Amino acid sequence: MATITVPDHTSPVEDAENLRKACEGWGTNENTIVSILGHRNAVQRKQIRQAYEEIYQEDLIKRLESELKGEFEKAVYRWILDPADRDAILAHVAARNAKSDNRTIIEIACIRSPEELLAAKRAYHFRYKHSLEEDVASRTTGDFRKLLVALVSTYRYDGDEVDVSLAGSEAKILHNMIEGKSFNHEEVIRILSTRSKAQLNATFNRYKDTHGASITKSLSGNPADEFSEALCIAIQCIRSPQKYFEKVLRNAINKVGTDEDAITRVIVTRAEKDLKDIKDLYHKRNNASLEHAISKDTSGDYKIFLLTLLGCEEL
Repeated sequence: MATITVPDHTSPVEDAENLRKACEGWGTNENTIVSILGHRNAVQRKQIRQAYEEIYQEDLIKRLESELKGEFEKAVYRWILDPADRDAILAHVAARNAKSDNRTIIEIACIRSPEELLAAKRAYHFRYKHSLEEDVASRTTGDFRKLLVALVSTYRYDGDEVDVSLAGSEAKILHNMIEGKSFNHEEVIRILSTRSKAQLNATFNRYKDTHGASITKSLSGNPADEFSEALCIAIQCIRSPQKYFEKVLRNAINKVGTDEDAITRVIVTRAEKDLKDIKDLYHKRNNASLEHAISKDTSGDYKIFLLTLLGCEEL
């Protein structure tokens, strides 16, 4: 479930006019920006951007970039974009440093629906005049490259149908590869990058039922390298995106020096989808609310904006 709260009736023109006023004069009225954008869904935000440009012949995104700063500016910028454009930008930033920032690329490839991934790749083409696959391939090598390129290139079947026999045979293939330390075997890449999520989850369930341990636990018992780590992230993203994102938030908050980039990425990309479920998992896992953790580890307008997206009514 989503966490943002949206009014029953809104006016893109009024919102655009109020945002313009918030950016005029001495100092920016950040509260107005948060109160409007923090309570508008993707369709409404697009309408506001269009109305603003029609009225003022100015790009609202560029205006906000010039008015805001720091983590607050970054969060607002990512939020106001169309989801496909946002994913394209996130992927581009990650692709430039794919060796150390493969997590974001895998999230987009494995958690987004086939249509969402396709839309992100189209937006990537439009913005950067080349493909995501091209950039990932040019900045990685070996088996790690094979895995990442296969994941971002896929267009999975998105139905719920499952072949039980196939799940059993491919669970056996995966087990044999892991037992033989052949994580980078082409069959492992083929299975993870081509099967539907429903089929893969049936395979992962069969693996656990047969061998008494989850596939990620089997993988974690082996020496870590960039390929096996990427494999684990991909499986976690496919198997349970909400649990995966809870862990990303937990690590971002608990590490020495808060990882604001990870916190922003999760909250901004999931607020209209399943952030309520992620919040519940966080509370259960950490015996504290995500809102409390965010309040403790962030500050200022950035904190207020994140809490607004989390659905907090009293700030």
